[in-house]
Amino acid sequence: MAQNTTTTPKNEQNKQNKQAEGIGRAEQTEGAGRTEQTEQTEETGHAGRIEPFPLHVPDRELTLLRARLDEARLPEPETVPDTSQGIGLNRLRTLLDTWRQHDWRATEDRWNAIPHYRARIDGLNIAFWYVCSPEPTAFALLLTHGWPGSVLEFENVLGPLTDPVAHGGSAADAFHVVVPSLPGFGFSERPREPGWQPARTARAWAELMTALGYERFGAHGGDWGAYVSTELARQVPERVAGLHLTMPLASPLPEDRHAPDPAERRMLERRDTHLADGYGFGMIMATRPQTLGYSLLDSPAGLAAWLGEKFDAYADTRPEAGGGVSLTQQVENIALYWLTGTGASSARWYWEAMRWVPRSAEEEIAQPVTTPTACSLFPAEPWPTARRWAERRYHDLRSWHEMDRGGHFPGLEQPDLLVAELRAAFQHARQSTNGRPQ
Repeated sequence: MAQNTTTTPKNEQNKQNKQAEGIGRAEQTEGAGRTEQTEQTEETGHAGRIEPFPLHVPDRELTLLRARLDEARLPEPETVPDTSQGIGLNRLRTLLDTWRQHDWRATEDRWNAIPHYRARIDGLNIAFWYVCSPEPTAFALLLTHGWPGSVLEFENVLGPLTDPVAHGGSAADAFHVVVPSLPGFGFSERPREPGWQPARTARAWAELMTALGYERFGAHGGDWGAYVSTELARQVPERVAGLHLTMPLASPLPEDRHAPDPAERRMLERRDTHLADGYGFGMIMATRPQTLGYSLLDSPAGLAAWLGEKFDAYADTRPEAGGGVSLTQQVENIALYWLTGTGASSARWYWEAMRWVPRSAEEEIAQPVTTPTACSLFPAEPWPTARRWAERRYHDLRSWHEMDRGGHFPGLEQPDLLVAELRAAFQHARQSTNGRPQ
């Protein structure tokens, strides 16, 4: 991952600190072999006190991690020459070697250069980056990640989005950017009760934007972030001025399989192949996340294999497309899961979400989205979607851009492309609202 280029002017940082007020408190404490998150007593459906939340993982945790990496027990090599049995032994060894050489303190320094906060919402401490633009006409934008990613997916787009002039762009393209960690991911608190699925998360996001002073804003997401952002647009369409997705949630109807054109036939085949041969991880996490979680919390090598396999499988790894998600980017995301102890809680997200998602194309269509929507489709996305499928659910589909490179993690693979797509997607929204705190 490239060095962070985001800068926040001092007056903007002061403004952000002044906005950090309300109720509740969150902090880190050392214990139980991880960075523990303190339990709060206040229970409220509204955002509580917004407080700066700088990171510092205890030295002891980094020492223990290095020891576990050095003592990792690995199996014999796979018996096939491809990845049909999962991540190969040589690839995993390379990933672990990269992790051993990784400097978490440097990552931590970059992270702490970005304004990072926690707020108590609906009984849970939610961590988020919040970067204000120096431009007075900036528009508020909420970015939501998925799995196996994190807020780190968006680090390299923060600077160009919030300060476009400093990155060769126009002040008219500026955003105030909010990037929360999903419940049970990163430094957001791990839920202690069932019910934290995309709909509840969307309500929490709406509360967060209210607490930050934004009545109107845009929403972007891919992977589970697409589910949360779509649900947010459905719950509060009067507030979501625009929606941008890299994974539109629209499945083919049974009749779409009868006589598809060549492009749709390829999409159907790719979706079917992925569901049959590439989505076993999702079914495990959707049914037995706790069983899996013990291994993910106990073995950094196992966690690296579990996450790293999908970082490779879902990315556009062609050399001419940039090679996909770099080893360093993978390691930083994997280290975040390890040091926050969220392997199990992030797996439980699937258990929650898969009991909530629409079960068919008909159910999706019965949950329409009227918010102006723009979609950017990257060629290595494992869930390709045809425009006419999407139009049945997203009733105000303003743009549909099919990219020539990139995959499931555009913020890591093709940040410049993602920035350009976000700027274009929300041009219409700027005409109806300035997105500034009220």
